[in-house]
Amino acid sequence: MYAIVETGGKQYRVENGTVVRVESLPGDVGGTVELNQVRLVQGTGGLVIGQPLVQGARVTAEIVNQGRTRSIMVFKKQRRKNYRRTKGHRQGFTQLRITGIHTA
Repeated sequence: MYAIVETGGKQYRVENGTVVRVESLPGDVGGTVELNQVRLVQGTGGLVIGQPLVQGARVTAEIVNQGRTRSIMVFKKQRRKNYRRTKGHRQGFTQLRITGIHTA
């Protein structure tokens, strides 16, 4: 059984027990989170495609880790104008372990 869920503007294919790294979600490590935006569910009842979401479907997950990715450097320059700007960025993420896929 698998599902396609949307969170943080991205879509992820998840199954029970898989670990997924998504955009930052509120919550503490060890807590649970429920993802309600389910686009597709494949299970014993066959394939259910949402229009655009599957009604009553939800995916539950446990928060494994809250962190930030490696630093990237953003560098802007305009030639011959003595203009240079350097900035760093670290994107936050939440690591989830999928515990259940529930349909209506």
